[in-house]
Amino acid sequence: MTAVAAPLKPSQRHAVAAQPAPATAVTTGVWAEQLQLLLESTGEGIFGVDMSGCCTFVNRAAADMLGYPAAAVLGSNMHALIHHTHADGRHYPEAECPIFNAFRQGLPCRIDSEVLWRADGSAFSAEYSSHPILDGGAVQGAVVTLIDITERKRSEALLQQSHEQLERRVVALTNERTAELTQALGALRELSAYSESVREEERTRIAREIHDELGSLLVALKMDVGWLEKRVQDRHELSFKCHGMGRTIDTAVDNLGRIITDLRPSILDHQGLWAALEWQAQEFIETTELRADLQMHVTAQTQPPCGPDGERWAIAVFRIFQEMLSNVARHAQARSVRIQLYVDGPPHPVLHIEVRDDGVGAEPAALNHPRSYGVMGMRERAGHFGGTLAIDSVPNHGTCVRLTMPMPTPSGSPS
Repeated sequence: MTAVAAPLKPSQRHAVAAQPAPATAVTTGVWAEQLQLLLESTGEGIFGVDMSGCCTFVNRAAADMLGYPAAAVLGSNMHALIHHTHADGRHYPEAECPIFNAFRQGLPCRIDSEVLWRADGSAFSAEYSSHPILDGGAVQGAVVTLIDITERKRSEALLQQSHEQLERRVVALTNERTAELTQALGALRELSAYSESVREEERTRIAREIHDELGSLLVALKMDVGWLEKRVQDRHELSFKCHGMGRTIDTAVDNLGRIITDLRPSILDHQGLWAALEWQAQEFIETTELRADLQMHVTAQTQPPCGPDGERWAIAVFRIFQEMLSNVARHAQARSVRIQLYVDGPPHPVLHIEVRDDGVGAEPAALNHPRSYGVMGMRERAGHFGGTLAIDSVPNHGTCVRLTMPMPTPSGSPS
């Protein structure tokens, strides 16, 4: 190095010895030469500044990194020389310079997010640190180390770019898989709805045939037994037997009516959904003998949807309601139940059904178990028509099941 600085006083030599020593400062003795060799041999750039921010020493690595001769750096204000502008072109005020704050405010720093400027006007990403130089407890300036981290920043940028590309690919793949799963779920739901429709049609056909064929036979048999009983009145044993046969036929007729109702309630076809829901609730209350609170309100002029789509919607609602009540009867061990049915008015009517009991309740895991076919079936039926089924249950504190079903528009889609 050919740069020269003023000789140091003994106290200054002691202070500099505690920090990296100047490479171009003129000192005397073997110690100064060894210190200068040490600074010149390091790959890091090192320079020192005094209390005014002017360079007091600089090693060859720093001078080469900055593109200046060492002599041109000595005595220069280092902020004005290499740190005057941000990477985006904004002016960098000297008062905000972390390098100078090391000796002005006693704030050592290590920065790797800024740029330094070369003699040719180009900038490079740098990592620098600045620490105060102390002499007897008094700050005399700062020593600064710097390295060019352009390649590191480029590698980080490439790594970040690769990471973002990977994230985009993962998101795209996830969206693709999600779309496929959604499509598959939709197809499965359509198949389930079709199967339910076929099943309901088959139930209707069987109910009609049972009513027309078997019902007629039982009525005819009842008439024949009555005819026979009148002609054997003088023979008590035969008369008693005919009377018993008549009671058996009556029981068979009642059971046949119950089976037909289970297959396809005639009230649903003849009086509509609202009447069928009320009838089903009353039947449940009479059969279970639970303390019950039944509330039902249908906004005026709100009719169940008609047509094939409306019929399928009504069947789905009725079957879900049947399952809700059946679960109370079979599992709840309840003492009381509250049933609420409410239908909003036009233009977008929605059916709300809530069944709340004070029974034993259930754990959420049991309700969401893959083999909870009843709950799964209710949710699938509701979901096909854009409805939702919510279940709130706490062990020993009862269960509340809420069904929300938007009524389909005339075109068939849920409103």
